[in-house]
This record gives sequence, structure tokens and C-alpha cells, in this order.
Amino acid sequence: FYSYSYIEVSEGRDLLHNTQRAEMAIFYFPCLLLLTMFSSYGFADITTSSPLSIRQTLSSPDGTFELGFFNPNSSQNHQYVGIWFTKVTPRVYVWVANRENPVTSSTASLTINSNGSLVLLDDKQKLLWSSGEEALTSNECRAELSDYGNLVLVDNVTGTHLWQSFEHPTDTMLPLSSLMYAIPNNTRRVLTSWKSNTDPSPGEFVAELTPEVPPQGLVRKGSSPYWRSGPWAETRFTGILEMDETYVNPLTMVQDVVNGTGVMTFCALRNFDVSYIKLTWDGSLNVRRSNGSNTGWIKHLEGPLSSCDLYGTCGANGMCIRSISTPTCKCLKGFVPKSDDEWNSGNWTRGCVRRTELSSSSSCQGNSSSTTQSKDTTDGFYRVANMKPPDSYELASSGDAEQCRQGCLGNCSCSAFSYINGIGCLVWKHELLDVVQFTQGGEFLFIRLARSELAGSKRIKIIAVSAISLCVIIILGLAAFGCWRYRVKQNGQARVAMEVSEDSWKNHLKSQDVSGLNFFEMHTIQTATDNFSISNKLGQGGFGTVYKGKLKDGKEIAIKRLSSSSGEGTEEFMNELKLISKLQHRNLVRLLGYCIEGEEKL
Repeated sequence: FYSYSYIEVSEGRDLLHNTQRAEMAIFYFPCLLLLTMFSSYGFADITTSSPLSIRQTLSSPDGTFELGFFNPNSSQNHQYVGIWFTKVTPRVYVWVANRENPVTSSTASLTINSNGSLVLLDDKQKLLWSSGEEALTSNECRAELSDYGNLVLVDNVTGTHLWQSFEHPTDTMLPLSSLMYAIPNNTRRVLTSWKSNTDPSPGEFVAELTPEVPPQGLVRKGSSPYWRSGPWAETRFTGILEMDETYVNPLTMVQDVVNGTGVMTFCALRNFDVSYIKLTWDGSLNVRRSNGSNTGWIKHLEGPLSSCDLYGTCGANGMCIRSISTPTCKCLKGFVPKSDDEWNSGNWTRGCVRRTELSSSSSCQGNSSSTTQSKDTTDGFYRVANMKPPDSYELASSGDAEQCRQGCLGNCSCSAFSYINGIGCLVWKHELLDVVQFTQGGEFLFIRLARSELAGSKRIKIIAVSAISLCVIIILGLAAFGCWRYRVKQNGQARVAMEVSEDSWKNHLKSQDVSGLNFFEMHTIQTATDNFSISNKLGQGGFGTVYKGKLKDGKEIAIKRLSSSSGEGTEEFMNELKLISKLQHRNLVRLLGYCIEGEEKL
């Protein structure tokens, strides 16, 4: 279901009918399956004879939502008709009818008039709000609140939905609701923030779906861009870092390029009972979720998160580095500040300009002589990683990344390109606006620069690589020399220790009245036993193995090699030497000597 596609619709149909009536079936059919399966009409509704008054509420069948009058500011006697969640605290209002005309009287009613429209009347029967639809009906209508928070005006006879709040959102999207645009009839479905946290009247922020190809989400502050999501790439917005390839997106996107329409639908978050997307009064887009009143609301996504996310923080051709610490601005490679004084003072809004103008060679013009153009005079591309794709992009019909590169290089007006999985080739033909670099993730952006700018970069790279290589060689040489010195020192200490150990053992044996024993070198024993060959093995006990051997003078000997795991220490070894040296029997061989080297005891 998480797909982004271009569709063609047969000519001659009525576009307004398409966007307002067939939209629910065409654009989010998967989500509507749920509505069809679980809809219920077994609860009280609003009718001409049964209006909704102050201090009365209309609940959805499952009790998730409630419709009624509310006062968000206790200091003012202003009542609004709205819809809110009933099972989760704090209370969140998801739709408001009379945003610009609050009820100031003590009585008011939400009812259905003779034209089949849903209307809000005060105590003097003054019209404060209307659904605005004068549909052809049987004059028997009702308004009901669905389990999805959608207030629907229904014709009792035909069952036709004459009007629904999902097609007229305020500041919140619920699962199955959508934002859309239709260029031919100049219609849009947008979110409009509250004026303040306690004033539901329309604020200065508007969230919309742009008609670019591919589309992107955009929040405006008045008429100026405030924050944008980056272009849509099949299952994600490329400018929202949290939406990586592993993210299960609750949004679906369908764009009809031929007929100039697009719809973004919000489906329920998996494994959560309720969820919503809200445009707050201060311009933030929040996605919240909950499994009930005990858990409260959990943040799922939020933006903007950094000053870098605000539109055009670093001006044209300026890049905002979005780090954990304070975000900073720098000019893109090959660009310099338009005003050094302003840039150094922290005023980056005027952005940067090219240091070297691009080539106007024949290769850029795309004529037949381009093949003779010298590589030293043509433009090239500088790759920048972890980027949010800049604004004002165009989708190019290129097969792969190399064709995308060649297409940009052959177009004089092309200033950059990016090949993005799920989109294809995007090109930029003007200044690069709203450029952001993440610490990780993001896309590759290839910026077109004059060859001289790239040559300087290559020289710097060569110098840097050479310097690093030299440093590595020096470090490795010093490390090797240090290891050699250490081993020489250790070997010297070992020899000294061996000599000291041999002398100390001889003296110790002499003091123990065990004189006359020979001290054998390890290499003598290894030669005699053919390096402890398995063929010379006589037997094995709990404390070691016995080998036969032959000395250089032809004398046959037996060697007991104590096991390192035997646990026999110096004292035990000494006792064994003393005992064997004093034993005399015709069936016992005489003890000739011993060998000690490191951990070896023989």
C-alpha cells in the first residue's frame, strides 16, 4: 500500500466530481476497506427534529470520539463545536466547525436545515456556521460520527454521503483523512493551525501538499515557506531523516500528473489504537499515537526539529549543517558569501554566489562539436553526501545515474542533480534553496562547478592523501622500531633471568645436599629427544610425559617433562629432585640432572 504512482484518467470526465466524489475510492481504497467492514449506525444521530445543543454530545459507536460544544479558554465565553478523543488524556481536539464565529450566547444548536445542510444556530437563530452543501436530497438526512472521527451527513433514503468533515479538515489529520490538490479547478485540502493554544480561529500556518513532481509536504507561514519535507520517494519524504528505508510509513501518496491532481492519505499507525497528525499553532507538525488513557500520547514524529529545518536558513547556495550542537551555515563548494560582513555577523539570509562562473563551452550547448571540447575547460560535478534535496527541483527522464549526470552536463541551465532511489533523476536549474546537510543518512547531491574549482579540490586531495600516507609510514616505522627494541630488551632480560635462575637453582640444590647434578640446556634436551618427538614418548602420568633420548656422547637417557597444568611449583620440583637423587636400586636409573627454562621443568 505504501506506493507512489503516476496514473492516467480517461479524458472527458468531470475533474471536480473526480476529486470530491471518486477520490475516496480511487486514492485510498485500502484504507476504506476498514471503514466498510466496521461502520455502524446504531447510535443517536443529529436530525432536523433532534439537534445537538450545548452540554450535549454525540459519541462515535465505539466511544473513541465525541462531538459537542467546548470552550478552550475559560476566560472567555466562547463556545465552539468540535470533535475530540474521549479515551486519552490530555484531550486533543481534531476538528472545529465554527472557527471564525464562536457561540457567545448561552444556547445554540447544531441541526440540519431544509436544504439538507448541517448548520449551527445561536439563540436568535442566527447562522454561525454551515456545511455549505445544498445537495439534492430526499429531505431526510442525519449527521453521524463514525468510529474514525469523521462527521458525516447522510441521506437516509439513498445512503449517500452528502458532506463529511474529512473533506474539510482544520488543523488535524486522522487515519483515512487526506490532503490533496487539483490544479484544473484550483482546489486544495490543507491543514490550518489554530491562532493560539486556546484560540481555534485560523492561525498563520498552513500545511499543504505541493503539485511538484514528485510532491512534497510544505508548511507556510503566511505566504512564505516555513518548513518542507523534501520530495516523496515511494515510501518516505527524503527531507525527514527519521523516514529511512526501514521506516513503516503511515502515509500513502498518489499523484496523477496528467490531470494535475495529488492525494496524500494518512493510515493508522500499526500496533496503536489511535493516532493523529496535527499542525500546531506555532508551525510544528506532530505525529502522536496512543494505546489508551493510561499511556497518554507518545511522540512518533515531529518537525521542524532544528533551526536548519526552517526554510532557507542559510540563503541561496548556502548549506546548513544540522548537527547536535548549534547548527551552522557555510557556502557550498565553489561559492562565496554574497556579503562577507553580513555572513560573518551571522546574517546568512542573502546566501552565497559562485566564485567562478560555469563554462559556456559547446558541450554545454549540446551541439555536435562537443566531443572535441577539452576536459580541462568543461564543467564538472562535486559530490556532497547526507543531503536534504534542495527546493525547486524538476524530475528528469533519465534512465540511470550516469544518464542523469550527462543530461545535466549537457544543459546550460542545470546547476545540480541527484539520483534518488524511489524517484530517479532530479535536477536543479536555478539557485539551490533550503540546502541542509545531515550528520547521517540523506542523499547525494552533485553540484556543477567550473573545472578550475574542481582542479583545486583535486590538488588539495592529492596533498592531503600524500601527507596522510607519509604520516602513516612514519608511524608504522616508529612502531616497528619500538617493537624491535622491546623484543631485544625482553630477550636480554630473559637471558639474564635464565642465567640467574640457573645459578640460583644450583646454589639452592647444593644447600639442600643435592650436589653433583648436571644442569642441561633446553636445546640439548630438544636435540636428544628429537624435539620431544611422539616416537620417543615412553609414557604419560598425571604430572607430565616421559621421553627417551640420546646425548651426543651416545648415553641413553629418560626425560620427564612436567606438564604446565600439573600445578607443581618450585618447592614440589625441588622435593622430587631430592627424593630421586637419593634413591638407589638396581631397577632404578640414576638421576643425571635437570633443566629449567621459563615455564619448562625437566
